Amino acid sequence: MKIKDIGKNAKDALKDIRKLRENDKNGILKLVAEALLERKDDIIKANKIDLANAKENGMNKALLDRLLLDDERIKSIADGLVKITGLEDPIGKVLEMNKRPNGLMIGKKVVPIGVIGIIYEARPNVTIDAFGLCFKTSNCVILRGGKEAINSNVKLVEVVNEVFINNGINPNCLQILRDTSREIANEMMKMNEYLDLLIPRGGSGLINAVIQNSTIPVIQTGVGNCHVYIDKYADLEKALNIAYNSKVQRPGVCNSCETILVHKDICNDFLPKIQELFKNKVEVRGDKKVLDYFTDGIPATESDYLEEFHDYIVAMKVVDTYDEAILHIQKYSTGHSEAIVTENFTNAQEFLEEIDSAAVYVNASTRFTDGFEFGFGAEIGISTQKLHARGPMGLLELTTTKYIIYGSGQIRE
Repeated sequence: MKIKDIGKNAKDALKDIRKLRENDKNGILKLVAEALLERKDDIIKANKIDLANAKENGMNKALLDRLLLDDERIKSIADGLVKITGLEDPIGKVLEMNKRPNGLMIGKKVVPIGVIGIIYEARPNVTIDAFGLCFKTSNCVILRGGKEAINSNVKLVEVVNEVFINNGINPNCLQILRDTSREIANEMMKMNEYLDLLIPRGGSGLINAVIQNSTIPVIQTGVGNCHVYIDKYADLEKALNIAYNSKVQRPGVCNSCETILVHKDICNDFLPKIQELFKNKVEVRGDKKVLDYFTDGIPATESDYLEEFHDYIVAMKVVDTYDEAILHIQKYSTGHSEAIVTENFTNAQEFLEEIDSAAVYVNASTRFTDGFEFGFGAEIGISTQKLHARGPMGLLELTTTKYIIYGSGQIRE
């Protein structure tokens, strides 16, 4: 099927999805959650093909982890759909209603965006997250995943569409492009007639390509060059736990820490202990003071402080002052997630004010920047831009508004 036919089908399906009430949508989401668990063996079988291909093509361990689907992850994806059913449906909510001197009643109502296109890479969980949030907000969605996860993605969409068909829902509400070529992605970026919004999820190359080439409005999801700053007033145990978790728990995701900054007054206590934790697990690229402790480390270059490694690699630097840490983050941050570890109230509050990222933490891991952790059930992506949406995008970020006006015969003179 040609991509324009897919676009036309999605546009036509809008009239069907908008007829569904909140209870209808919640019922379908629960049925899909059940179907995912029932079909998990088929999903895992498809995923194993993708994993084998990825290993053959040299994908690193952290990115393989992003691609993996197992019993636990499929259950988590299904749980996310169930959680979405418990969230209030924003569609149809009237935000305000004001009476003008001429008697007109003017209100603002929440409505779906329409047809949403999502271009993403080796994250099959995005397939179901995108479906769940878009379906709950009465949007149709067209997915273009990466070649690394094509078998997993197609199987997941098949499971959803089977539920649709068995329950009288138009399957064109969720469609996936089986062609993963760059050419088809470029064609998708020009489909103004059918797509109302385009969301890229992936590395900087993908995101920049969409921003530069799309003629459709784009929500820019985040490249995550995230920082953890260990302040001179940090609690050492908290600092070690937060730095380790932020880097190691899942290094292939965008909210993983890529740079650790350490105040010079605490470095003699912190660096030897983090060295023990990172030993044989994390490659450290640091400045001269860091390498005094990490004798197997690598001298950091300018590009290391700009890098989103997506791997068991971290850049480290010792800073002389709090202000030096702030300036470093302001220079190198991609605006995703930054954390300070400190027991000093003033430094904590100043950090929250001075760091202009989508999520700014005091004494917590950057790994919490996530729709599920924020209580959204799932996320469509993490926006690092400032218009319309910022941070993890849940239901409300997939809506827009329209004005509704009640009159009694008024005409303008």
